[in-house]
Amino acid sequence: MGKKLIDNGLFESSRMILPEHREAYLKEKREQERRGKPVLDEQEVQLIEEVILESYRERRSITLTVFNPFDDEILRGVVTSIDKPSRRIKLVRGEEDYSFIKIEEIITASI
Repeated sequence: MGKKLIDNGLFESSRMILPEHREAYLKEKREQERRGKPVLDEQEVQLIEEVILESYRERRSITLTVFNPFDDEILRGVVTSIDKPSRRIKLVRGEEDYSFIKIEEIITASI
C-alpha cells in the first residue's frame, strides 16, 4: 500500500480524459494557431485590383493567394465576373468549378 502513494502511484494507473474535455482541448489548441490577417498597403491593393481587372478583360489565368486564419489557399483560374457593390469576384478554375472570392481576402495576385 505504501508503494502506491509514492511518486503519484495512486493515480498513475487511473488517468483518463473525457471525450468532451478532449474536444475542448483540441478546439482551444486550434484557436491558438489562428493567425491575424496581414495589412496590405495601398500599392499592393492596387496591384491586386489591376491583376484581377486584366484577367477579367483579357480572359487570362491568374494565381491568387486567399487569406485563411489557419492556412492560406492558392487558387488559379480566370476572373469571369466582378461584383462591385459586394466587392467580390467569380474565379473559374475549370469547366464547372468556380469560387466567389471577396477582394478583401486576397493577399497576393499574379499572372
